[in-house]
Amino acid sequence: MTIPKMFNNDDYAKTLWLLLLITAVVILAGVGLRDPWPADEPRFVEVAKEMVNSGNWFFPMRGGELYPDKPPVFMWSIAALYWLTGNLSATFLIPNALASLLSVFCVYDIAAKLWNVKTARNAVLFLLIAPQFIDQAKSAQIDAMVACWITVAMYGLLRHFFYKASMAWYLSSWAFMGLGIITKGVGFLPLFFLLPVLVLHFSAKHRFSKAQVNWRLLLGPIAMLLVLAAWLLPMLYIANTSSNPDFSAYRDNILFKQTGERYANSWGHIKPWYYFVVSVIPAFWFPLYAFLFSKSFWRNVKVSPAMISLLAWVVLVVVFFSISPGKRGLYVLPALPMMALLMGAHVSHVGIQPWFRRVLIAGAIVFGSVFFVAAGLCFSHSHIVAKELGDDTTKFAWLFLVTGFVWLGVLVWKWKSMDLFAFAAVFSITWVIYSTWGYTLLNPIRTPAKGIMERAQQDIGPAGELGLTRFKEQFLLFSDIPLTHFSYLTSTQEQDRNAWLWMREKPNRFILSIQDSSMVCFDASKATQLGKAHGRHWILLGKDAMAASCKAPATIKRYHLPMKRTYQ
Repeated sequence: MTIPKMFNNDDYAKTLWLLLLITAVVILAGVGLRDPWPADEPRFVEVAKEMVNSGNWFFPMRGGELYPDKPPVFMWSIAALYWLTGNLSATFLIPNALASLLSVFCVYDIAAKLWNVKTARNAVLFLLIAPQFIDQAKSAQIDAMVACWITVAMYGLLRHFFYKASMAWYLSSWAFMGLGIITKGVGFLPLFFLLPVLVLHFSAKHRFSKAQVNWRLLLGPIAMLLVLAAWLLPMLYIANTSSNPDFSAYRDNILFKQTGERYANSWGHIKPWYYFVVSVIPAFWFPLYAFLFSKSFWRNVKVSPAMISLLAWVVLVVVFFSISPGKRGLYVLPALPMMALLMGAHVSHVGIQPWFRRVLIAGAIVFGSVFFVAAGLCFSHSHIVAKELGDDTTKFAWLFLVTGFVWLGVLVWKWKSMDLFAFAAVFSITWVIYSTWGYTLLNPIRTPAKGIMERAQQDIGPAGELGLTRFKEQFLLFSDIPLTHFSYLTSTQEQDRNAWLWMREKPNRFILSIQDSSMVCFDASKATQLGKAHGRHWILLGKDAMAASCKAPATIKRYHLPMKRTYQ
């Protein structure tokens, strides 16, 4: 493999700082240039905003109503930066950026310790060119952070079992698993790593020392439980002693429905068992898995206990998520850093072989072709792209065309000698273009709720009060006025009945909702049209749209959201 001059010497610190600098530039590019985008980002940012505005940091709330789907750790990170700076738009992407940089460091450092700096460099390059890693690092979804805690936990286990025995690192791994669990329930995934380790040990295929495998391993769960208890015990105490039934509902939902029930009997994102292997990994882990078809890879794995354990863990994680009927592509992200570590170790041993150069060239051709085709569709104002990007597609055509020429340039430059450095360089340039030019073009399209809320606020006037039904979190996030809603968690018809009752009580009250044939208590044909956002038509319902009568709601529910500090 041809190695650029800057990597000629085996300098741990120099190589690490260069890779961290490149990673930071790619991940942090565009911070402050866009707002939170659906589906998940507006929800988490709104919860963080309400933590600061309400002073209630312990129970996540959405529109003043408890948000029972996730523990609070990720929202805390966004809220803390908002509390420090007063600026959400400039900071909401920072927590995942920092978490991803920590993941990169862990992959680099453990690779250098287990093998050498060359392996560490290659492992990080593999991680950076896998599209899923950077995609999530540049988002405000929860998965990049939980992947970070899982990576840190794997780092500690690898140090203890394959570098040098250290109970401190072993116990720290369990503590980070606990932190991962209270970030998102799957933080326990590093436990699967103990299966291949113990099989190797007790089958005598690789005997670990007494300092590595002994009774003190049983102390690990205590470290995890201590971290869990720091959040779980106060939450249980407040839920059990408070007279607020919402707190009890939050406790039951987060402990049962969002954990075991969601895994075993998912109610959303239903996919076939082969979804990750067929629809996610081929595109989002490219080209890491290519080595699985190489005989030399399996020869290397066979003689390396560390590689055997890493591969077994990655497989176990993918199998674990494949068993559950509910699947999203980002679920398997926690396995990606260890997959990169595994492939970095292999490539450092055998080098970049001709067949893999051809894989990289094929990938570059595919990526470049996609951008050129997208540019052509935009220049021709094709309906395929217009329905996603709006009528003015020409400005996107130039973005795609320039990016396509970047990929064409690297193909011309490295046609016969494509390597990880060239591939990582063109990927980095692509991400920076997308994060600057692309963010600027896409932000108005991905945040249409801003315009809807502005028109609603103008129509109701300064004396008007606004309520919401069938809403999404971005409408809460982008509002500059107080809002009332009627429980996000109840049926839409119950929301309608509560909204009708609320409007009848006082004049100058209005409801923002979607045009929906299932609506009750209102005549949508008499509503004011506000525009289209995220594939739905939004309407404003006034007094003249109210039905003469309406069935009483089963339970009167309403939540008021004061706007102490608005999104900025």
